[in-house]
Amino acid sequence: MLSPKLIAGVGELHLEAVPVLSAVTALLSNLVSNVPAVLVLKPFITSLSDPQHAWLVVAMASTLAGNFTLVGSAANLIVAQRARSGGVTIGFWAYFKVGAPLTVLTILFGVWWL
Repeated sequence: MLSPKLIAGVGELHLEAVPVLSAVTALLSNLVSNVPAVLVLKPFITSLSDPQHAWLVVAMASTLAGNFTLVGSAANLIVAQRARSGGVTIGFWAYFKVGAPLTVLTILFGVWWL
C-alpha cells in the first residue's frame, strides 16, 4: 500500500510543522493503522531539528486518529461489541457521524496545544 514513491513524497513534506506532521500521521494511521504509520514515519522524525517534540506530535495524532472510524481502533470495536451484547447496536456510519468530527476537533486542539 505504501509505495516507495509515496514514502519519498512524505520525506518532501515540511514535517517540522506541527499541522503537517499531525495531518500526515492521522492520514497514515487511518490508512495502515497507527503502529505501522509510526514505523513508516520514524526515519523522518529522527532527522528533524526537534525530534522529541515531533514524537509528541506523532503520539498525539496517531492516538487520536483511531477515533475517526469504528474500525480505527481495536478499543472501538470492543466497545461496539460489548454494547451489542447489551442490546445497543453501533453501526459504522452512526459512529462516523460522531467519530470523524470529534477526531478532527481533538487533533486541531492537539496542534494548537503542541
